[in-house]
Amino acid sequence: MSDRMQAETGLVHLSDRLTNSAAFSALFRDGMDLVEETAAYLDGVGRSEAKALERSVSLTYATESMRLTTRLMQLASWLLLHRAVKEGEMTLVQANREKTKVKLTAADPGTADMIAKLPQQLQDLIARSMALQSKVRRLDATIHAPVADQNPVGNPLMPQLNRLREAFERQTG
Repeated sequence: MSDRMQAETGLVHLSDRLTNSAAFSALFRDGMDLVEETAAYLDGVGRSEAKALERSVSLTYATESMRLTTRLMQLASWLLLHRAVKEGEMTLVQANREKTKVKLTAADPGTADMIAKLPQQLQDLIARSMALQSKVRRLDATIHAPVADQNPVGNPLMPQLNRLREAFERQTG
């Protein structure tokens, strides 16, 4: 539904409510915190842990850290787009157009047996990023679901009220 049509009909859609909800604010904060925590880990402790790994596991570490970073950057892009909607900097229609550049399925992790060989903190960050991705994907599906019927419905009780009025008029008439 275009912004103009929505204004004319006076309809408020769930998608508008969701981007302005406390749940979205918490998701945004958690997502951005995870991005910062991951960057700090990979630049600090993670770097030391990677040097201590066997060669084969070191390759897995490099691959999974790149996948994790890619996944988090895509999620951060989605979150920032929708925060812009919340702040009134862009409309949901504009965000919907821009979000086509964001890949919410990006960089799924490798197999569980390979992940299990990685340092525990990296495993935790991967698991948390996957949980965040799942939440964002569900929210994205809800926010950007197609609007079923663009025509205003009117009062759904009117047909019943009209029948009652007709029945009453027949009895009194």
